Amino acid sequence: MSTAKDLFIIAMGSGQEPPVGQGDLSLALAGAELIDLLDAGHVTTDGDRVVPGEAWAPDDILLGEASAGIVRTTPYEGIEDWLWRRGRDLSATYQSALETDGELARKRGGRLSLGARRVEPVDTAARHEAVDRWERGEPVLVALASAVGIDGGPSDSDAEPGLDDEAATAVVAAVHDAIMELEAVRQRRTIENAAFANIWRGP
Repeated sequence: MSTAKDLFIIAMGSGQEPPVGQGDLSLALAGAELIDLLDAGHVTTDGDRVVPGEAWAPDDILLGEASAGIVRTTPYEGIEDWLWRRGRDLSATYQSALETDGELARKRGGRLSLGARRVEPVDTAARHEAVDRWERGEPVLVALASAVGIDGGPSDSDAEPGLDDEAATAVVAAVHDAIMELEAVRQRRTIENAAFANIWRGP
């Protein structure tokens, strides 16, 4: 499967407390898609810009949608701009797609819920491949999981594995920056809401 689908499956089984946020995961999923497009040679980077290559129609429908959504006019799109645009509600999109493919099943409860329906990974070959990739400490998957706060990676190393590819490193860094920006927005809204509530509450 794609890196994004592997990441989603790992997030579903992480049992993180607090749960992985949909917004954070959506940004990381967009980053995973971009790294897969880079690996396939269908995009490159020029500094912080995503440079399109030849059009691509992979077997993975969502990755195909990502490829079709690449901006093909100069000055092209910044990596972080891509994350925000492509990442909008992307975790819900992946949840729906994986449910349709039989990779997720509904459950009555649990600690992690990504959306209105509570779901969990089904014991399929795809899930085993994702877990195997995670347990082997595949650098891209571990780095993206770390960006959304998923702990419990490979136990034989306390350090996050390095990324050999400069473009992938830039994407992961942009995911971190976007998630930090999203958290700053959340904190600002919390402060504003608290201040508004205090005004109504009075002295």
